[in-house]
Amino acid sequence: GIGISGGLDSTLALLVCIKAVDLLGLPRESVVTVTMPCFGTTKRTKGNADKLCELFGTDYRCVNIKDSVTQHLTDIGHDLTTTDVTYENAQARERTQVLMDIANSTGGLVVGTGDLSELVLGWATYNGDHMSMYAVNGSVPKTLVRRIVEVYAEDMRAVGEVKIADVLCDVLSTPVSPELLPPKDGEIAQKTEDLVPFLFEEGKNPLLIMLDGITDVRNFGAIARTCECAGVDGIIIPAKN
Repeated sequence: GIGISGGLDSTLALLVCIKAVDLLGLPRESVVTVTMPCFGTTKRTKGNADKLCELFGTDYRCVNIKDSVTQHLTDIGHDLTTTDVTYENAQARERTQVLMDIANSTGGLVVGTGDLSELVLGWATYNGDHMSMYAVNGSVPKTLVRRIVEVYAEDMRAVGEVKIADVLCDVLSTPVSPELLPPKDGEIAQKTEDLVPFLFEEGKNPLLIMLDGITDVRNFGAIARTCECAGVDGIIIPAKN
């Protein structure tokens, strides 16, 4: 099973799975693709996910997790208007549970979608999207993910698969986002590249360090000096600290 969001990483993972079953002579229906819309899902990304799964002929399923995540947050006493890390991570963990259970029920495995850039930065949810049986994008940085999808789109257009190429091009032009926060006016509100836009504009693959729970300024100073020596591009500190 593979979670499809309509974003770059899950698109590349889907292309890999399709290539694998084609090489093995297996039907494309053996690839179980699952979309799991929730609070931050937009029509654009959901639509692209739907189209890709239909065009590739996968065993496509849609599991709306909004009610289950809402129930979970209510159960633990979390205010649904507080869109903090708990609010975000609850969605990622619910998606992983859905994928793992579908894999169990179909005798399959979960294909991870996270890329190397996310793994290096820790840009994933523990016990959430960082877990899978096989992470096909684990050695591919985000910039290369984009280039591979671009080349695939060009190849599809060259062989007359215009619909697939068009969807892939729209995926490429969609802002990079985990889509965990509610959209604004129907558009993606949470854009990863807004954090360090100048680095992406320069074509760099930034190295960021995320800190939490640092209470001693001496520890922070030591970490900051180490980051400087290691060529880290930025340090992210939660507002609460």
